[in-house]
Amino acid sequence: MNTDLDQLCINTLRTLAMDGVQEANSGHPGLPMGAADVAYVLWSRFLRHNPVNPDWPNRDRFILSAGHGSILLYSLLHLTGYDLPVEELKSFRQWGSRTPGHPEHGLTPGVETTTGPLGQGFANGVGMAIAERFMAATFNRPGYPIFDHFVYVLASDGDLMEGISHEAASLAGHLGLGKLICLYDDNNISIEGSTEITFREDVPARFRAYGWHVQEVDGHDLGEVEKALRAAQQERGRPSLVVCHTHIAYGSPNKQDTAAAHGAPLGEEEVRETKKALGWPPDAEFLIPAEALSVFRRAVKEGQQAEARWRETFEGYRAAYPDEAALLETLWAGQLPAGWVDALPAFDPAAGPLATRSASGVVLN
Repeated sequence: MNTDLDQLCINTLRTLAMDGVQEANSGHPGLPMGAADVAYVLWSRFLRHNPVNPDWPNRDRFILSAGHGSILLYSLLHLTGYDLPVEELKSFRQWGSRTPGHPEHGLTPGVETTTGPLGQGFANGVGMAIAERFMAATFNRPGYPIFDHFVYVLASDGDLMEGISHEAASLAGHLGLGKLICLYDDNNISIEGSTEITFREDVPARFRAYGWHVQEVDGHDLGEVEKALRAAQQERGRPSLVVCHTHIAYGSPNKQDTAAAHGAPLGEEEVRETKKALGWPPDAEFLIPAEALSVFRRAVKEGQQAEARWRETFEGYRAAYPDEAALLETLWAGQLPAGWVDALPAFDPAAGPLATRSASGVVLN
């Protein structure tokens, strides 16, 4: 059940997306409007992060694989308290802003990886889930879960059409990456029309064949989305795909469920009509109601408290395992352990030819 306050928060995301794209006269409003419910549930009820310190090592990772929907991510970052003022939303896709058309890691706080080429962010998520498992296996000790976070990916129909996502999904299923949860925004629309023009694949069946835990929900029903996310978190032996059936450009009287909403502004009049349909002041631009902002900004206090608890655990870890803690801090500082050069293998030309792939394997191992 969606409460009035929930709906206010969701419509805040929708209207910021409409306004940002319209102000830029360029962008993709459809996905942000359709996926707003799913994003709201994840960011307000599940995602463990600290907007004050975006680099907290044990934060959950959120990857917008559907990078064309970047205005949704920027709106979430602003609302939850990252260093991204509303002026940056008003400067969406403008030269010199921190809100480019596709998210760029290192430019915008809270952006975990650069995305845009469809499927790439999904594969990045698989890599991050592998990294979480490796770091946990290497450094965690009984009573000290230094690495224990989830990787969440928001992917579109286009993402799951691309070959790179197929290969990465197969690997994730093979490895049983239970900390990886992909929210699939299945709105059945691509750039030129219905996805059925070129894509009739049974995506849930394919992911089950890969060894994934698969659920399907109404992406506009907060209760269903929340229940599915909780079930996904409990499924530690398999990665999870939550298929969220949504309507692109949700709420738009004339462009919902159409390709016209995918990669172009709705138009000034359609923005006004959509705001009316959502019960929003039609002439208000970049409006953020105080009640909605207070819900999103809970992330600041909750994130600081979560990191403080983790740092207390890490101090105990440092006392009990000083060598491991020192190595971690070296790695976090972007440095390599002392003596790493001496650990590299040596190759004797007199030993004869060696395939490049074989030499690479020796170095990596």
